[in-house]
Amino acid sequence: MKKFQLDENEYIELNKLMKVVDVVSTGGEANIRIMNGEVKLNGATVSEKRKKIRVGDKIVYGKIIIVVEKKVKTDAPSEEAPKE
Repeated sequence: MKKFQLDENEYIELNKLMKVVDVVSTGGEANIRIMNGEVKLNGATVSEKRKKIRVGDKIVYGKIIIVVEKKVKTDAPSEEAPKE
């Protein structure tokens, strides 16, 4: 299983996600796989290449499962206190 993190209100297009997580080598290959009905989104076959994928979605391509999770916020270093 592969995990991909997004901010809660963001999305990534399906064909771009498949390329970013390295399940296909090119965006063109992703488009072909999607159009051939080889990709499922939340259990349903999807044919939209640019389908918006959001936090909570699950993509299945062959034996590969991609789960989109909410990005974990790390504590950013606080700004220094003003000097007196």
